Amino acid sequence: MLDHAGGGMVTYGAYIMLDTLDQILESASGFLWGYILIFALLGTHLYLTCLLRFPQRHFFTGLRLYFGGKGEGQISQFSSLMVSLAANVGTGNIVGVAVAVTTGGPGAVFWCMLTGVFGMATRYAESLLAIRYRTQDEKGNIIGGPMYAIEKGLKCKWLAVVFAVVTAIAAFGIGNLTQANAVSQVLANSALAVPTWVTGLVMVLLVGAVLLGGLQGIARVCTALVPSMAVVYIIGCAAILISNSEFVWPAICHIVDSAFHPQAAAGGFIGSTLMLAMQQGVRRGLFSNEAGLGSAPIVSAPSQTPNTVQHALVASTGPFWDTVVICTLTGLTLTTCIMAHDHITTSDGELLTYVSFATLGGFGSAMLTISLAAFVVSTVLGWSYFGERSLEYIGGQRLIYPYRVLWIIVAFLGCVVPKSSIVWNFADFANGLMALPNLICMIGLSGVLVAETRKYLWENRLYEVDPTLLTGKNEEKSEKN
Repeated sequence: MLDHAGGGMVTYGAYIMLDTLDQILESASGFLWGYILIFALLGTHLYLTCLLRFPQRHFFTGLRLYFGGKGEGQISQFSSLMVSLAANVGTGNIVGVAVAVTTGGPGAVFWCMLTGVFGMATRYAESLLAIRYRTQDEKGNIIGGPMYAIEKGLKCKWLAVVFAVVTAIAAFGIGNLTQANAVSQVLANSALAVPTWVTGLVMVLLVGAVLLGGLQGIARVCTALVPSMAVVYIIGCAAILISNSEFVWPAICHIVDSAFHPQAAAGGFIGSTLMLAMQQGVRRGLFSNEAGLGSAPIVSAPSQTPNTVQHALVASTGPFWDTVVICTLTGLTLTTCIMAHDHITTSDGELLTYVSFATLGGFGSAMLTISLAAFVVSTVLGWSYFGERSLEYIGGQRLIYPYRVLWIIVAFLGCVVPKSSIVWNFADFANGLMALPNLICMIGLSGVLVAETRKYLWENRLYEVDPTLLTGKNEEKSEKN
């Protein structure tokens, strides 16, 4: 038997099988993320940024619309954004950035941030299409997402089914297994030494209780949890940066230099090539903000908005908070700690963030533990909704409750699985498979994006009500376009 952190026990044979599966997933993920998705995602980000006349410049308009918006919908625009951020702000911002710095060097932080900036245009586009092609289920719930845009807009049912199937499966990776595994490992290796099975049991009870309330229950919890957990984490990072203040500017210079220089600068960092830094930064940037992935638009669909563009602007601010602010802050914090403390190196791997926060003593460790636990719970809740809506598209509402039961079981398994790299490699591979149909959808419907943006944004009609939303006339309108 092999003993692992947190009290988990696995046989030698099972460990070998896990190692083999890990290698297969790593190879598949590496192929998909080698060049295909790096250039597909960055290319789409840049294309939409130019096509839509840099919608990022309307960031402050999006902020003003947080608590506005009147129209058909189930949840407010702000609640929709909070559920989206809840699903986005998770281990990708903490453990994911640590993995990026460990394997891709500090330059990965720059590429991660850049993915967030240009990803705002992509989030705008995919959210607009989610509103544009949303519909209602048999119970009157407003639903939507890339699968409906692909089916109604592109008239390509099989591709819509592919997206829905992959999303329902991928949700277990990015939104469940990785989250549960990360928090269980941090708690197991912390001063509390919480056994992984105990973390799993608590996770089951918390997630199960909230899922009983459906979308409204998820929205209420996320609206209360997301802002507070983000503030706590930002305060922790700020405290570390203040304590290492003399290394902040050198760390910034090091990050920028490493992003473009073919060899990482000295200081103990591994990941020496420019491509590796770009690959890890873009990969973790997508994992963090999910712009282009097609998940966040699923919760944009039921938002209360008078037209497609108004909520699209609100949704576009998500990648800024998630990646440009939180991920960049994490990366800068980790880099300064590595430069300021000799005992901290990239060999700490996934625990790099925890080791860095531990430089503040028990206070820092407690702040990270609380933040990570809150991030994880909110992410698992947000992604449960994404998976449910995808599964509903495939087989109707009768599949939702079995899916919730399976979701809770997998959350427990994610806490106790002994080899966390399997979880990350599976998530990366599944993410890539999700992104491809969604990118095709946005490029294929670029004419719709321009027409809607011109009408409501460029012609200053942002508060005009679109009477075709959910009236059945949107399909007729799409055919004319």
